[in-house]
This record gives sequence, C-alpha cells and structure tokens, in this order.
Amino acid sequence: MTVMMSLASRLRASRLYLCTDARERQGDLADFLGAAFAGGVDVVQIRQKNMAPEAELAALEVARSVAGARGIVCVNDSPRVAKAFAADMLHLGQTDGSARRARRSLHEWALIGRSTHTPDQADEALADPDVNYFAVGPVHATPTKPDYVPVGLDLVRHAARTAPVADPASKPWFAIGGLDAGNLDQVIEAGARRVVVVRAITQAPDPEAAARVLKDRLRQAWADDPELAAYGLRSAALDT
Repeated sequence: MTVMMSLASRLRASRLYLCTDARERQGDLADFLGAAFAGGVDVVQIRQKNMAPEAELAALEVARSVAGARGIVCVNDSPRVAKAFAADMLHLGQTDGSARRARRSLHEWALIGRSTHTPDQADEALADPDVNYFAVGPVHATPTKPDYVPVGLDLVRHAARTAPVADPASKPWFAIGGLDAGNLDQVIEAGARRVVVVRAITQAPDPEAAARVLKDRLRQAWADDPELAAYGLRSAALDT
C-alpha cells in the first residue's frame, strides 16, 4: 500500500495513465516502467488477459517497486488479485460487477475506476459513491478493445460537461482509446485533460521520450485552461 500524499489527491493530480501488458515477450518490464515513469506517467495498469494470478501478482510487484512514490499501480478487473496485492487502485469494466462489492476486497483508502462507453454509463459512474474515477471511450478503434465500437469525441464532450475538470468536487475522468501524440489535441479540444494510452508508449522506440511528449502537452493544456486557472489549479498542474 502506498503511503504518502493521499491517493485521492494523487489521482486528481494525475494526467497520464498507461496500460501495458507484463512485457513477457520483451522481458524488460522493470526497465520499460522505469522509462515510462521518468517520462511523466502518473498511473500504470498491468492489463494482460488470461494471465495466471501468480504471474500477474509478480508483474504488479515489479511495477510497485519501480513506481515508488512516482506513480500509482492499478489492478485490472480482478478484486481477488487486488486483495492479494493490497492494491491502491482497481479498474473495473462494465461486466466486472459492482464497485461496492469490489471495495470489500480493498484497503480503506483504495481507489476504484470504471470504464464507460455511453453517456448513461458515464453518468452512473459519476453518481456511484464507490467509483473514484472513470474512463470514457474508446475514442478511436484500438486492438486492445477489438469488440468495442469507437465512440468518437461526443462522449468526451459529455464527460467534460457533466464532470468539469476544473471543479474540485467533480470526479476525475480519462479519455481512452487509440490516443497518441498525433490525435491528443483532438481530445484536449473536446475537454479532456487526462488520458489513458497504450501503444503510444508501449510501442515507442523510446518510451521515456514518448511519455514526455504526451505529458508536456497535457501539462500545457492545464496551464492554458482559463477555468483551471480560475480555480487556482494552474500552478499545481505545472508542477506535476
């Protein structure tokens, strides 16, 4: 369990969220994550379907060791694995059961996220007291979610209206789905200030540099946002 600045505060300060497999083919999980965190990644989720629980726990321990105080490590889908890992964060899909039930497996400060693909699902996540953040997408087609139809930018705009990033009382949310340096400005213009990426970093020849490009653009979006400045969040954004 991570003990320092509150997990909720660290999540709110997060901008760049990375999903990656355990890098079994490359055999470089620790080095890869070290580069990603050095480049500015705030949250890492290990997501590899059909992975044996023992192997998943081992990968998560590597991630936690590398992350240290630099980032939050998230478990994908499984409250059982999250409990064994004493996870600080668990992310649930739409078919992974209730957040309230999952919370029984977590420590009292742990955070829960929810994937959303429609405005109604986003509204439900926003209203659920056991959900701490939500993701909206996939904005674009992505091989990591081949069965999901891209939702485009309308869902991002909906989240921006219903959960204003500048409102400290609103839940954090992340745009997700085929995002990279080439289309990041599109989701920023639609209102996103936090994103989840996969291939933009996992397939980059230099993961640290790729992460830094994304993080710098997100940092600039926060600095340029007059509503965030009005809430006194501009300097905090520049420091993260």
